[in-house]
Amino acid sequence: MARFHGVFPYLVSPADPDGRMRTDVLGRLCDDLIKAGVHGLTPLGSTGEFAYLNGEQRRAVVQTTIEAAQGRVPVVAGVASTSTVDAVAQAKSYQKLGADGILAILEAYFPLKDAQIESYFRAIADAVDVPVVIYTNPQFQRSDLTLDVVARLAEHPRINYIKDASTNTGRLLSMINRCGDKLSVFAASAHIPAAVMLIGGVGWMAGPACVVPQQSVRLYDLCKAQRWDEAMALQRRLWGLNEAFARYNLAACIKAGLAIQGYDVGDPVAPQAALTADERKVIEKVLADVG
Repeated sequence: MARFHGVFPYLVSPADPDGRMRTDVLGRLCDDLIKAGVHGLTPLGSTGEFAYLNGEQRRAVVQTTIEAAQGRVPVVAGVASTSTVDAVAQAKSYQKLGADGILAILEAYFPLKDAQIESYFRAIADAVDVPVVIYTNPQFQRSDLTLDVVARLAEHPRINYIKDASTNTGRLLSMINRCGDKLSVFAASAHIPAAVMLIGGVGWMAGPACVVPQQSVRLYDLCKAQRWDEAMALQRRLWGLNEAFARYNLAACIKAGLAIQGYDVGDPVAPQAALTADERKVIEKVLADVG
């Protein structure tokens, strides 16, 4: 399989008030995103509210995404747990369903040392035969990945990518310099994607791409063509979306944006709250501004 690259929307997990996954809505969203030109799909990323879903709900989201993709783009499924054994079981299950890759996320209740963090990601990569994207998000994770741990993990034959959701672009450049071709870097919505592409990133995995897929793909294409003036003009327009989403709950924002566009994705999973009417108007305006 070709290496992962480009725009991978972090999919929402549409649910009804009783917690049942609205698989028809998710399937339609996946199909529309693929038709808009995205390069892959990532169920159960942060925007997918993985921390609020049980095992059955998570499996339904992954299975629906794989069935909707029909092999047209790779599906990189999110695996997250506080337990290594549980994370390994999830990874094996999603590969068996047909996932093309695993996004490995560490949840931690008690603090962990570097060796324990490293062993968690290694165990997931050892358990599957598909590429693994390691994920780091210091804003939400109790235990972050240091550069030393990242460099050691990059030596694993299946740990080929990192999705870094810090706001530290210098850290990304350090990873690229240190790991070279062993580890490809995906940006997040916390980064300026065009800047990450300029320093050697291969794309971005982010929730906002769900609501502006065509613009996101256009931005990626401009960066790949090294048409940096045009890329930055588009990036400046799109950045207002990131700024608005940073002000509120991310899943609530993406779900509101999709609802505005006609997708009945429901509210964020409780105890999260949906956007207020005034907050929703902010999202409506930003979406109108970016076209």
